[in-house]
Amino acid sequence: MASPSEADLDIVAAQLGRAPRGTRAVAHRCPCGNPDVVETAPRLPDGTPFPTLFYLTCPHATAACSRLESAGVMRDMQERLSTDPVLAERYEQAAEDYLARRKAIEDVPEIAEVAAGGMPDRVKCLHVHLGHALAAGRGVNPFGDEVRDAVEPWWAGGPCVTAKKDE
Repeated sequence: MASPSEADLDIVAAQLGRAPRGTRAVAHRCPCGNPDVVETAPRLPDGTPFPTLFYLTCPHATAACSRLESAGVMRDMQERLSTDPVLAERYEQAAEDYLARRKAIEDVPEIAEVAAGGMPDRVKCLHVHLGHALAAGRGVNPFGDEVRDAVEPWWAGGPCVTAKKDE
């Protein structure tokens, strides 16, 4: 993963509507070229533990995830998780992957066993699952892959924000 440039951080700030916190790297780039997932430090600069390693920043992608959440997709995923042992095992592996990646950066005891997005027992926050799937690649997070399939191509309307030109 690439360290964020100042231009990347400016884009992320425009995407979020605020300065990003604890950004370590650009974890994935949208086909438009903008960062759409950043890797966030497990402990923010002020010392606060932060369990969300992969933070989805693109407003188009986050809006698409929110629409899925409103449509009840998480409820359906949760039901499948409770009835499909193979899926439950794959989701457990996704949680282990998430925790291992975060611990490789920094071991933060307060959140050592806290994955994001409800992993491994619940499904919540599809934004987290999409961020994980984009950063880690296909085949790592089964629900992240499903969300990705459901929301692509969120970038079709063009970049969510554009870089400021120097005046």
